[in-house]
Amino acid sequence: MRIFLTGATGFIGSRIVPELLAAGHQVLGMTRSDAGAKALVAAGAEAHFGLLEDLDSVRRGAADADAVIHTAFDHDFAHFVANCEKDARVIKALGSVLAGSARPLLLTSGTGAGIAADGQPAMEDVFNPEHRNPRIASELAGADMLAAGVAVSVMRLPQVHDTNRQGLISPLIDIAREKGVSAYVGEGLNRWPAAHVLDVARLYRLAIEKCQPGERYHAVDEEGVCVRDIAQVIGAGLNVPVKSIDASEAPDHFGWLGGFMDLDLTASSAWTRRVLDWHPTGPSLMDDLEHMDYSRRD
Repeated sequence: MRIFLTGATGFIGSRIVPELLAAGHQVLGMTRSDAGAKALVAAGAEAHFGLLEDLDSVRRGAADADAVIHTAFDHDFAHFVANCEKDARVIKALGSVLAGSARPLLLTSGTGAGIAADGQPAMEDVFNPEHRNPRIASELAGADMLAAGVAVSVMRLPQVHDTNRQGLISPLIDIAREKGVSAYVGEGLNRWPAAHVLDVARLYRLAIEKCQPGERYHAVDEEGVCVRDIAQVIGAGLNVPVKSIDASEAPDHFGWLGGFMDLDLTASSAWTRRVLDWHPTGPSLMDDLEHMDYSRRD
């Protein structure tokens, strides 16, 4: 297939590119820079210049593709709600090109959208439009496109990691470095799911090849890693103390991240593993956190 990939030079997208190429697909990768275009060409892909804010550029990229994988997202979390709304607009722009065809659109969301009630793990067959993570806007837009005749499926992500980046944990490390303390909320027994970035990239390929409209996949290796354990390994890496803070202190201490710090976000991937024959083999989140270079700043 000729696959249009947004976010092709990003943390996950740059790993999806070689995964798709090795499987015999052609890749048209969206980038906003000359450096990104050169990297894509060097990897064996084609480059398409586009911006999430320029919906016409997004539509042009999808126009001649056999399938679309949408991983691009504006990770300025200080404007998280607005960026989730922007992602919804991008999904609808992509869908407007694909509507009425069998060409699949695989979009990206978070595992939290699959949690039916507090204390329950996220499941692939659940969508909770009331979940407090604003990223549900992406799945709401996807549902609109599915109803409009687009072959939409969803990849839900946990904390995707290697030794350089770890989803929400990367800004948590920055906060611990700045504050001089690695903190967690309350007892810190809430859990976050995780998966290594190469395992996630492989799952994107399997999902776009399977092309099952309306399905949701969970890119989850570890169903839940205790946030207190995460804080402890960060403290050891930065050589700073580890402490619990009250939930009332979280907004001041963690800023925008405070809203996530007490969430229990366990997620199952049993169905995903079975239907896509996915068997993650990468290092655990704790392994990557223990082996990263805490002296390096992005």
